[in-house]
Amino acid sequence: MTWITRQRFEIGGLMAIQAGSGPSVLLLHGVGLRAEAWGAQLDGLSHQAHLTAPDLPGHGDSPPLCANAGLSGYSDAAMAVLARLRAPTVVVGHSMGAMIALDLAVTAPERVCGVVAMNAVFERSAEAARAVQARAAELNGSTPADPSTTLRRWFGDATSAERDACRAWLLAMNPIAYKMAYTAFAQSQKPDRADLANLGCPALFITGSLEPNSTPAMTRAMANLAPKGRAQIVEGAAHMMPMTHAHDVTAALSQFLDEVPG
Repeated sequence: MTWITRQRFEIGGLMAIQAGSGPSVLLLHGVGLRAEAWGAQLDGLSHQAHLTAPDLPGHGDSPPLCANAGLSGYSDAAMAVLARLRAPTVVVGHSMGAMIALDLAVTAPERVCGVVAMNAVFERSAEAARAVQARAAELNGSTPADPSTTLRRWFGDATSAERDACRAWLLAMNPIAYKMAYTAFAQSQKPDRADLANLGCPALFITGSLEPNSTPAMTRAMANLAPKGRAQIVEGAAHMMPMTHAHDVTAALSQFLDEVPG
């Protein structure tokens, strides 16, 4: 599909795309992206749900955070949007957005009736933690980071419209905002085992079979810890599967929405 810029509205202090009608769904993107990363799901699920996809702080058209608040600052911003939506809401997150989605499900169970954690990191190895924190430390916050390495991790060497869209979004980000978001992602220890054990709502953990960082093993481990969790692995997909494997992801979300009470 064409990853075109869509009309936005201010909701809870963030700029967001809304589409469809029905049960409430909140879509949270990852570091360096923007609400249009959910374009295929905004189109494919609009007959089934009322979808809200905000630009996280410092991304797209949303204002940045005032200080380095860590993951909690991004969770607080997402909570302000969630508070404006009709409860109960299914919260769906990708990458750092998955960390935030799980945090909202734990801290606001009265508002969240289901959660989907897509390409979520869980209990990084010491080597992986050093690597991601080193990448965060290399960002100078003054010039746009070269997206080549990031795009290679996400897409390999293949060219595609999805790769081109992500490249444009990464280059358009304010360097300070990108460093803040990537540092929050790199340093966060969320979700932890207690968070997952305390999830009271249905939870879907989904990743790609070719995902080297948010691995299938991590996804299955999280699902096993959540009382109402289940895991799903998308064959042939890697990190950017909401875009590259949009049909599979949209079908998985549609099925989950049918399963969630309320």
